[in-house]
This record gives sequence, C-alpha cells and structure tokens, in this order.
Amino acid sequence: MKKILLVCLLGFTTLFAQAQTVDEIIASHINAIGGAEKIASIQTVFMNGSINVQGFDINVTVNVSNGKGYRTDIAVPGMGEGFQIYTPTKGWSFMPFQGQTSVEELSDETLKNGLAQLDAQGLLFNYKEKGAKVELLGKEMVEGDDCYKLKVESSIGKVSTYFISSKTYYKIKSISIASNGSDVETVFSNFKKTEQGIVFPFSQSNPNGVLDFSAIEINKPVDEKIFSPS
Repeated sequence: MKKILLVCLLGFTTLFAQAQTVDEIIASHINAIGGAEKIASIQTVFMNGSINVQGFDINVTVNVSNGKGYRTDIAVPGMGEGFQIYTPTKGWSFMPFQGQTSVEELSDETLKNGLAQLDAQGLLFNYKEKGAKVELLGKEMVEGDDCYKLKVESSIGKVSTYFISSKTYYKIKSISIASNGSDVETVFSNFKKTEQGIVFPFSQSNPNGVLDFSAIEINKPVDEKIFSPS
C-alpha cells in the first residue's frame, strides 16, 4: 500500500512540475512579445506584405478582428484578386487563379482548421480560459536555436506544435495540420516591435515561399463588412 501511494504521489508531483514548467515558458513568451497587458489590448491586426511565387510578386493583405473575423486578400499580377474569409460560423473563398469562377463557401473541416486565425491575441495567451491544452514535449533545435517544443490543442481539438526559443522566448516555428491531413510547417523570423510595443515576426516561411510584411498595425479600425463575401 505504501509503495502504491508513493508511486501515485510521485506521478502527481511530476505532472504538477510539468504544468508549472509549461506555464513558466508561456509567461516568458508573453513577456517577451510585449507583456500580458499589451497583448490583452489587441482587438484588430492589419498586415500588408508580399510573397514571391514562381517569379510573381503576390501582394497579401490580412485583416483580423479578434474573435469576429479573419480575411486574407491576395492579388496576383495578371491573374486577378482573390480572398479567403473566416468567421465563427462560416467562411468563404474566391481564388480565380486557382480555377474558382465564383465565391464558394468553405467546408466545415476547412472552417474548423482556420478558426484559430480569429484569435488576434494568439492561442497561448490565456490558453486555459480558451479551453486549450498545452503539453511540454521537451526541447529541439530549430534553425540553430534550442527551443521548447509545445504540443498545443485548441478547444475544438486542433493540434499544433509550437517551438519557443529558449533564448528570446519568441515562437520561431509552428507545425499545424492542413484540412487535407498534411503537416504545414511555418518558420517565423525578422522580429520587430510595433508602435504599441508588441513584437511580431515580419517574415514567415512556409512551403509556398517567404511572406514578408512591410506593415503590421494594431487596433486599426476595421469595417466588419469585409468579413462577408458581398
């Protein structure tokens, strides 16, 4: 009986220590990118940038209204303009350069996979209140940087892996699962502070190329009509 009790106590102690470690890492991350008060103040995010794909400089504009809507506008030279919209209940896509001739409603699975983008403050901020779970999987080297590897599961069951630098505590890589079941790896770099003192990665590298943002603005007024296809 004493042996069983000791094993149970050790198990609980290990779990508690791990939870504390996860919370310490996340707290350091939040502090590194601006602090809890500044992160909590984020209601909208506007980003403008470009990505070069097969010799084309494609303009990308992103508008996020926290918990309400997410819209990406894409302009491809000589091929027109498209967009993708997510809201808590519906989403739409119009990509003429991918063969779409009219606006199409997103499938339930695609919408579910994109809902995390509605969180302008980031899933790690107040993750428990959002119903998410975070587990520390150890450490791993990323781009020559020793990183904490976190398994992050949202309230709807979407699982991602975040890599937090043990030096800067910035998130420098993420791996998420696309709607087709494949892994999507994104590497973040070129970290800068906005006028509000919040740090963002101005470069994001994924299998499609490198998306470089020339401007990121916080709490810029957003007309919520843009989160509708008409």
